[in-house]
Amino acid sequence: MATAVLTPDQLDGQAARLHDTQAWQQIVTGWEHTAAEPTPALAPAPAPAPGPGPARVSDWRGMLSVPVDQLIDDTLRALPAPPPHERPLPGRLGAMLPDRVHLWRRVGQSDLRPSVHLGHARQILAAWGWQNTPYRLRNARGARCVCGAMISAHRLGYGSLDTVDRAGAWLITELRAQGWPGLIGPWNRHPGRTAADALALVDATIRRASLAGQ
Repeated sequence: MATAVLTPDQLDGQAARLHDTQAWQQIVTGWEHTAAEPTPALAPAPAPAPGPGPARVSDWRGMLSVPVDQLIDDTLRALPAPPPHERPLPGRLGAMLPDRVHLWRRVGQSDLRPSVHLGHARQILAAWGWQNTPYRLRNARGARCVCGAMISAHRLGYGSLDTVDRAGAWLITELRAQGWPGLIGPWNRHPGRTAADALALVDATIRRASLAGQ
């Protein structure tokens, strides 16, 4: 199965172009306000009338400013996307093989949300390792940069190239929120960058995309 071969700079460029479009800005503007507006506070339950027998306990729901269902919904929305429960990653030898060897794994796979795709990319970084060789998606040991992990996740069947671009746009959105003005590649190879930094960036992006329903 033929598939496009992207360099880190090409993936950066695609994500940057998507991130800068008016449609994307409309999607991510106000993402933190996606929860429903709070409803007016419920009236407190009336005090029990005095009389014989034990006093009735007031309904605790009357003390809440929002309905219980909304509290549950807001809590569930704040949770990160669950880790993927797909086929396990190939082992260390599989990490060192060219990605095209794994293209058969795409057969029959449906598309994914960007946050789920990023979850698979995180698994690749954690299991196969992170690297920051300039302009390289991977090194000889099979470790990937952030962009390389996203491309490898696609080659393993987790998301289309469009999903990879959208996930990259979410990464750039998170980088902007953290004050980084450049693209993903320069961030990945910046002096002093660590594997923990890369995993933390992906985790933060997964949370951001999940909160927006992506």
